[in-house]
Amino acid sequence: MFHHTRRYWPLLILALATAQAQAADSGPVYGPELQGFTYPFPVGHFQFSSQGQELDMAYMDVAPTGTPNGKTALLLHGKNFCGATWEASIKAFNTAGYRVIAPDQVGFCASTKPAHYQYTFQQLASNTEALLKQLGVTRAVVVGHSTGGMLATRFALMFPQTVEHLVMVNPIGLEDWKALGVPYRSVDQWYARELNITATSIESYEKSTYYNHRWKPEYSRWVDMLAGLNRGPGQQRVAWNSALIYDMIYSQPVIYEFPLLTMPTLLLIGDADTTAIGSDMASASLKARLGNYKVLGKKAVLQLRQGRLIEFPGLGHAPQMEDPEKFHQVLLDALRE
Repeated sequence: MFHHTRRYWPLLILALATAQAQAADSGPVYGPELQGFTYPFPVGHFQFSSQGQELDMAYMDVAPTGTPNGKTALLLHGKNFCGATWEASIKAFNTAGYRVIAPDQVGFCASTKPAHYQYTFQQLASNTEALLKQLGVTRAVVVGHSTGGMLATRFALMFPQTVEHLVMVNPIGLEDWKALGVPYRSVDQWYARELNITATSIESYEKSTYYNHRWKPEYSRWVDMLAGLNRGPGQQRVAWNSALIYDMIYSQPVIYEFPLLTMPTLLLIGDADTTAIGSDMASASLKARLGNYKVLGKKAVLQLRQGRLIEFPGLGHAPQMEDPEKFHQVLLDALRE
């Protein structure tokens, strides 16, 4: 009996730790597709079949409020973000005359969390291209933030005829963590980690890594968005998809293909950012060298055929949220040029 019990100790310990984390966490509770959370604009649903499953991809499609310029902006969110976190950017683009489409990728936010899915940036790019076809969009300014920058790169490589201008905002993947020696974390290990996510741990991570130890009250809404999704009835499905997505990010670098991008490309970098996937498992000496966006941005732009680097000194991982007025003025001016 003792030997049988010992075999299950790791599972029992994980269950206990998860229960303790949940008990200590409090706040809004959202459904597995973020039911209960209010999006800034009406949400549409693109239903399609992929990998033998019927999936639902949520998106916002917002008409220009200023004089229409005939252009469309496609906004691709990051790993710890959603289409809703583009709120300020949507308003800025709308005012400038753009139609804006901001999807939630499969596995994220208000979209389906499949029981099983082979996540690749190619698959997510194909899903997004199918959405654009459904909406009648053939050309767009493609803006990708964080993990969305990796996806935007893959989208631009696969569908260059669709991309009028490529914009990457603090994209992760400007370095290959695997090649640099960041230890591998299995999907099961990621899953165990994600089950223990709380509002406190999210805020602590984002404050130190994203915002250079600065915090604004308005960021709490986005923390509650993620924590409420994780503490809701779909917690296990949410955590499992998150684990699969982290594995995709770690194992599918795009930086080596930057020289293949043919379209005008803007690289917008908050240079205080220190984001690096898996850095918490790296040695102290390696961790100190990872996520140095002051260096990474300058290196990356040299790989782009038609690249332009614009840096935001002192800003972190999400300059569009830290200083939205300055960020969007700079971005829109650069696109007009």
